Amino acid sequence: MELLLTVSRDRPDTLRTQIEVQLRTAIRDGSLRPATVVPSTRDLAAQLGCSRRVVADAYAQLAAEGYLALRQGARPRVADGPFRPVAAEDRGVPPERSSGTPRSLLPDATPPVRFDFRPARPDVSAFPREAWSRCLRDAVGEITVADLGYGDPFGVDALRESIAGYLGRVRGVVADPACVVVTNGYLPGLGLVCRALAARGARRIALEDPSSWDHDHIVARAGLEPVRVPVDDRGLRVDLLDAAHVQAVVLTPAHQHPTGVVLTPGRRAELVTWLRRHDAIAIEDDYDAEYRYDRPAVGALQGLDRDHVVYAGTASKVLAPALRLGWMVVPAALAADIRHERMLSDQGTARIEQLAFARFLERGDLDRHLRRMRLRYRARRDVMIEALAADLPGARVCGIAAGLHVTVELPGAGDETGIRRAAGAAGIALGALTDYRTGRDRPATLILGYAQMSEGRIRGGVHELARVIRDVRRSAAGTPAGRPAGRGEEY
Repeated sequence: MELLLTVSRDRPDTLRTQIEVQLRTAIRDGSLRPATVVPSTRDLAAQLGCSRRVVADAYAQLAAEGYLALRQGARPRVADGPFRPVAAEDRGVPPERSSGTPRSLLPDATPPVRFDFRPARPDVSAFPREAWSRCLRDAVGEITVADLGYGDPFGVDALRESIAGYLGRVRGVVADPACVVVTNGYLPGLGLVCRALAARGARRIALEDPSSWDHDHIVARAGLEPVRVPVDDRGLRVDLLDAAHVQAVVLTPAHQHPTGVVLTPGRRAELVTWLRRHDAIAIEDDYDAEYRYDRPAVGALQGLDRDHVVYAGTASKVLAPALRLGWMVVPAALAADIRHERMLSDQGTARIEQLAFARFLERGDLDRHLRRMRLRYRARRDVMIEALAADLPGARVCGIAAGLHVTVELPGAGDETGIRRAAGAAGIALGALTDYRTGRDRPATLILGYAQMSEGRIRGGVHELARVIRDVRRSAAGTPAGRPAGRGEEY
């Protein structure tokens, strides 16, 4: 059993002291956790090239101080119990050079979440464990020697072919398996495309406003300048792209995130015309199009122009984020640049999981899972709409036809930050449009996910949220908070 310790007879301290200081520091810092087994005195002495008596004396001292647990006939272990964090000066490091996370950057202690309305989070408790276990077991048993190597950085052939067939069948994507790239999720795929575009000379890229600020950071890290372009009730304002002087655009046409609007047929045609005229690239984030309730499926934008649209999807919303599986269908002209960037980044995605997912698709397990989850999510969405109508009757609820969340626009002036702070204190986790937009001239708008809670929890959470909103507004108006209110009272 190895232990990362070093001793030297050239140091001023004795060998025993050096062992004691290093073990004491490792236990205090948490590198050696309670109940961790450490080498025997004979084993550690052999590793360090010193006498067993030196190690035995050091262990005895640490046991006397409560750091080690020594018992006859058993391996020595780190003792249970809280240990004072070691100070920089105790480690021989000047205080000004001490490293670690500043206290100001540590997360504040928050109450436990009672009602989890955070958006973009699927119900992972429904993950099809048995079906996935079968596919994973078969993949491990059948994987070839060649597939155990690094292989093609774009992914395993079997999965790329399965994805191409699946996307053509359910999303109308025109996909050549040679242009399918398996990724570690959507955001790593976005980074790959942005770096490839930058290498080809692109300088500016349009992002929807509102949209996730993660996109801005990823674009900037690739050396591109992000430019926010507004979204209205018909989707991205394509007419503003010329004035933005961009060479690419990232958008969510099937279900805009977070507003939920769909890019209209007219805007789609206008966007394709713009892409062709400027030889630009659109990156289509099709993050949750599989979940639709009140309307037929909207085909992927990529089906209109495979040469100017990168299609991107992920298993994070349809199965579980823990899988870290995503996929892109890239234009043939961009494939070589993306392959080069992939080789420089991570050289590919875990291949055993790729083979398992290929079987999951081929056997129809994904289709069966989606059918079950559409029914479950629709029932929860319906309860969410009913509860909002009852408890927040003046609110405007949007984005209800698809996806895993709704947007709730509150009438009149509102303080999103104050509402969310008060909701967090009451154990209610939610999103707000402030998290996604640049301007602050719109009414207060909350974003409520409904995928993770049962129908009963959704009703209780909305009722509690309505109480919080009333209290915040009464406090802002200078009236006492907490006055009993009837269900459905205007706020």
